[in-house]
Amino acid sequence: MAIDIAHEKYPGSIYAVEIGAAKAEGGSRESVIKVGGETTLPFLFNEGAIPNPPVVGLEVFDCEPLEWPEGLTREFGDCLKDPIRWAKRCVGEFGAKLLCVRLMSVHPDWGGRSSNDAVGFLKALLGEIKTPLIVLGCGDAQKDNEVLAKASQVVRGERCLFGIATQGNYKTLAASCLADGHSIIAESPIDVNIAKQVNILISDMGFSPNRIVMHPTTGSLGYGMEYVFSIMERARLAALAGDKMLSMPFILFTGQEVWRVKEAKESATLGLEWEIATATAMLHAGANILIMRHPKAAMEVSKFIDVLMKKE
Repeated sequence: MAIDIAHEKYPGSIYAVEIGAAKAEGGSRESVIKVGGETTLPFLFNEGAIPNPPVVGLEVFDCEPLEWPEGLTREFGDCLKDPIRWAKRCVGEFGAKLLCVRLMSVHPDWGGRSSNDAVGFLKALLGEIKTPLIVLGCGDAQKDNEVLAKASQVVRGERCLFGIATQGNYKTLAASCLADGHSIIAESPIDVNIAKQVNILISDMGFSPNRIVMHPTTGSLGYGMEYVFSIMERARLAALAGDKMLSMPFILFTGQEVWRVKEAKESATLGLEWEIATATAMLHAGANILIMRHPKAAMEVSKFIDVLMKKE
């Protein structure tokens, strides 16, 4: 006797967000990344549509990352002293389809360079690299409000993804992104209610929901990731049930979290495996964009995404 398999069907869907603008759209990118758009939980193809696969991006700083452990820096060699070379290697050798640029040099603890210098680097990078870009500040609210506003103007029309906007500091970045045609990362401290509130605040400024990407913050494997997984799952279920203010794609900075833990710092091999394991777990939680640091980890996770996206 044939058994009918029960399938869950949801009334809601995740907004589709585009990163990068081609020449025909007024930009200069050679490709456009599209994430989101799904109508089901991760990789359940029999229950809904998953039109766009998750994307892995590699991270590039605008200065040498002096705090990275040796097990990570040796994968890049001396190109870490030259951010343009670093970015080119990420794209040319490691196959990155998306670059996440962190303007860390303006931070007082990272050299305190002027915002004009940081933006000058971004302008130079724009001419050398043709992949879509994510642009982040240094984490200092005052510095970020200054440098990201200028950076937004420099890459105007390129439809970048800018971050990071928080409940207490979102207005300046949102206004810049709105004026220059970029999308925005909305961050919340692993809390569904705050995530929704930040999305509402940004939307109230006139931002279209399909230009917002959520960053729920995360931890690495064994360091709170299990809690993050459950929060992401709650948010995704609410979105699929029809909550439009939680229907944005997810971005997670897995590399940042993994390479700060003791185990990764002490063992390059363990750090590599830890980043892969964390990233693959986050895919099943609903991650649409994973920003990674170890190039081998990024390549392995990209291969795994190809496997997961096979519907057979």
